[in-house]
Amino acid sequence: MGYVYLSFAIIAEVIGTNLLKASTQFTQLWPSVGVVVFYAISFYLLSLAFRTLSVGVAYAIWSGLGIVFVTLLAAFVFKQIPDLAAVLGMALIVIGVAVIYLFSNTAGH
Repeated sequence: MGYVYLSFAIIAEVIGTNLLKASTQFTQLWPSVGVVVFYAISFYLLSLAFRTLSVGVAYAIWSGLGIVFVTLLAAFVFKQIPDLAAVLGMALIVIGVAVIYLFSNTAGH
C-alpha cells in the first residue's frame, strides 16, 4: 500500500508545483489555494507511505519522479521545453530511482 500512497503523493505534488507557477507568486487566488491544498495532500500521502517504506527511499522516489513529471507537465502547460542537458539529467534521475526500486533492500517490496 505504501507505493500506492507514494504514487498519489507524487501526483499531488506535481499538480501543486505547476499550480505554484500558475499562481504568479501567489497573486492569483485559485491557483494559490490549489498550491496549498495539493501540497497538503501530497505531504499527508507521503506520511502514509512512510508507514511501510523507508524515509530515504520514499523521499528519493517522490522527489525524483516529481522532478521528471513536473518538467513534463510544464512542457505541455507552460511551453517550458527542457534542453538536452535537462533531459539527460532527468534520465539519470529515473535510472537512479529504478536502481533503488529494483536493487535496494530498503525499498520495501
